[in-house]
Amino acid sequence: MPDREFPQHLSLSAHIRALGDQAAEKVTLGEIIDSFGRRAFAALMFVLAMPNLLPLPPGSSTILGAPLLLISPQMVIGFQTLWLPRFLDDRQMSRAELAQAFSKLLPWLERIERVSGPRLMFMFGPVGDRLIGLICTLLSFVLILPIPLGNLLPALTIAVLAFSMVQRDGLLALAGYALAATSAAVLFLSAGVVMAAVHHLVGWFGGA
Repeated sequence: MPDREFPQHLSLSAHIRALGDQAAEKVTLGEIIDSFGRRAFAALMFVLAMPNLLPLPPGSSTILGAPLLLISPQMVIGFQTLWLPRFLDDRQMSRAELAQAFSKLLPWLERIERVSGPRLMFMFGPVGDRLIGLICTLLSFVLILPIPLGNLLPALTIAVLAFSMVQRDGLLALAGYALAATSAAVLFLSAGVVMAAVHHLVGWFGGA
């Protein structure tokens, strides 16, 4: 049975816990999107970015980053409704694995929620939201590249910017911009590694 849309006043941490507590063993990405309702863009970006901060099997960042490459450009364009291709919309995930992935992160998220709230609202809106979408689009591309430990800063930046949109917290958005600048500096310094990774990725797709 598809998840209903949860109340919009529900905090993001409570929402994520509720997703893992539903009776059905599996949940599709489309059902998760429907449950987030009007918060779908930012909330789903957060959900996809945060697990990259944990030790994951090789290739996991590519799997999690690919949907981000479809979501964040829609923010730049100004889409009001999130669209994903059917094969991603119908992709199933285990609720137990989803809950386990966030079990270590949710306590930290709940602490941040206690001190976070709407402030510096001028940071958001048609221009601010598109700027965040643009930054997240660029970082999502970096996220899918096979760079050892290269996914941590981009994933953290996307998560912070996405969470700032959920909370409408301009201070968090400023922190996200600072992290984005740091990510850009680190990537610039490791440009040789990035170019080698791009070459590897192009070769992989060419040989597929």
